[in-house]
Amino acid sequence: MIINALHRYINNFRGFSKEIWILTLMTFINRAGTMVLPFLSKYLKEDLHFSYNQVGWVMFFFGIGSMLGSWLGGKLSDKIGFYKIMVFSLFFSGVSFFIIQFITSFIGLCISMFLIMVIADMFRPAMFVSLGAYAKKEDRTRALTLVRLAINLGFAAGPAMGGLIIMNIGYKGLFWVDGASCILAILIFWNFVKEKKHSKYTDKDHPGEVLTHSVFKDKAFWIFLGCCSITGILFFQLFTTLPLYQKEQFNLTEFQTGLLMMMNGLLIFFLEMPIVSYVERKSLNKIKVVCVGAACMAISLYLMLINQWAGILVIMMFLMSFGEMFAFPFSNSFAMSRAPKGHEGRYMAIFTMSYSLSHILSAKLGMGIISFSGYNSNWLFMGTLGVIGVFMGIWTLKITQAEKQNTIS
Repeated sequence: MIINALHRYINNFRGFSKEIWILTLMTFINRAGTMVLPFLSKYLKEDLHFSYNQVGWVMFFFGIGSMLGSWLGGKLSDKIGFYKIMVFSLFFSGVSFFIIQFITSFIGLCISMFLIMVIADMFRPAMFVSLGAYAKKEDRTRALTLVRLAINLGFAAGPAMGGLIIMNIGYKGLFWVDGASCILAILIFWNFVKEKKHSKYTDKDHPGEVLTHSVFKDKAFWIFLGCCSITGILFFQLFTTLPLYQKEQFNLTEFQTGLLMMMNGLLIFFLEMPIVSYVERKSLNKIKVVCVGAACMAISLYLMLINQWAGILVIMMFLMSFGEMFAFPFSNSFAMSRAPKGHEGRYMAIFTMSYSLSHILSAKLGMGIISFSGYNSNWLFMGTLGVIGVFMGIWTLKITQAEKQNTIS
């Protein structure tokens, strides 16, 4: 029985091209080295002694840079190709991480965080477009899930190692490791994956479809982006307010915080691909699955109102992890499915910008609410926001169902 289960699990990973596996490997190396993000708010608060308001502003500029980088990455991917953007972004973001550790002033960090995220987040829409070039259409959701598994396995290892590095070397060590991992990852990609101008998996029967409507008039896409932005705001609490809350309310060490993040990564590594394969196999409605994910996230943050028992942090992380597995892979898939051929970069740029906006709002709203009225008010606000996200998902579902009926009639 165990052998059969293992065999079914392994079968979920069959059928990918060599390029997808190389992309997955470089993503793992990069994300395992991305130790700065989970501890950034703690670094600013505890090492540099910034106020909650200053931490919120640094994270705000972090998110603004991410939004601009996402837009540029998508725009340039359509213009000059995803390959050049990926190489440029990872190499120069690696160099930037080496430099940023020496900047400790509030204004300097606001500016440098903005610039580094402009460069770093050009990578994301380019990477999404690369999946369209290197994966068959029917494998793209699974390919995206494989890359997400690499991200989460990297996050599982990274924060725990990051906690140990902080305890033994200090926060500066994180910047060296992060920069080196970016450069190593892109060197692997550049050496083993060749630039592809056109995918052999494009639809040869319908080449060069014309963009018949503007992305800005795609009502279902924009309402769905609202739902995605909300799930992003809830998820990013893991990196902004929660590490501080775990320390102040339950006196967790950096290593214990890292272990909780490791739990998130391991759950996703073992369960996300089977969940995605099941949804694809049963042809379940992806928007409904995203709504379930948003509901799980909302409940997980409501649970933070129980603040006298440290075990609630494990239950919260469990629910948040399932919310992430239900919401994120199928959000990406839906966004890509709305994009006409040749304009995937534009759609994925706007899609990734919605998560950059989430990062801005998650940090600014969270830190602002905590500073004004405490952690419990933040958990109540975030949970209620998640409920609104569920209703936005249901609204999107009704619009897409009406579109199908109009197409049939």
